Amino acid sequence: MSVWTRVTETLARLKGGEALSTLFDRLRTPPEKTVGFAIATVALGAKIAKADGLVTRNEVAAFREVFIIPDGEEANVARVYDLARQDVAGFEDYAQRIRRMFGEGAAQLADLLEGLFHIAVADGDYHPEENQFLNAVARIFGLPEHEFLRIRAEFVPDAERDPYDVLGVPHGAPVEEARKAWRALVRETHPDRLMAHGLPEECLRLAEKRLIAVNQAWEHISGGSPRPAP
Repeated sequence: MSVWTRVTETLARLKGGEALSTLFDRLRTPPEKTVGFAIATVALGAKIAKADGLVTRNEVAAFREVFIIPDGEEANVARVYDLARQDVAGFEDYAQRIRRMFGEGAAQLADLLEGLFHIAVADGDYHPEENQFLNAVARIFGLPEHEFLRIRAEFVPDAERDPYDVLGVPHGAPVEEARKAWRALVRETHPDRLMAHGLPEECLRLAEKRLIAVNQAWEHISGGSPRPAP
């Protein structure tokens, strides 16, 4: 069963007048968190699509860069998007509920932030308001500053791409420390590990840009081509 079919079933549980954001207080068990991740990405994506004052076709189409959306499931994605846009609750309330849903320090929160960057840069521009939005979401999620900088470096062409930020190690860290960080990030990016996080199979393409950026950072620091990490 597609995650989007399960999303539709979850939306059907909303009572009359209930906001989409209330779902994040209910989706707390591992199977439901997969649905929660999909809803959270689309819902916050709807909020960030308006952060620069415009909602473009590219930003809407960006969901296809994050998720594999089967034919016939577009309406289910669109319903989540529209419910989030109509909800008067601000993105801060959404982000706080999502953090509680996944729990303190959950790996899905960084994965979700990557999905939001996909959407933010889909129109070819990274607006200052979008940067403020994503930085605020990262803080609410409890992600450290170096994690925000690492993810931004993956997606924003003009962002400073310090390889140490990408690997999440202090500037000028010893090569062996950078190697350990690189190996850990490569392992963490494996599709099996991401599915273990509770990400739906439909959005595993999130790992592609992360892996490219991580390997490039290690190549720059080590001065050579990286080998596959164990």
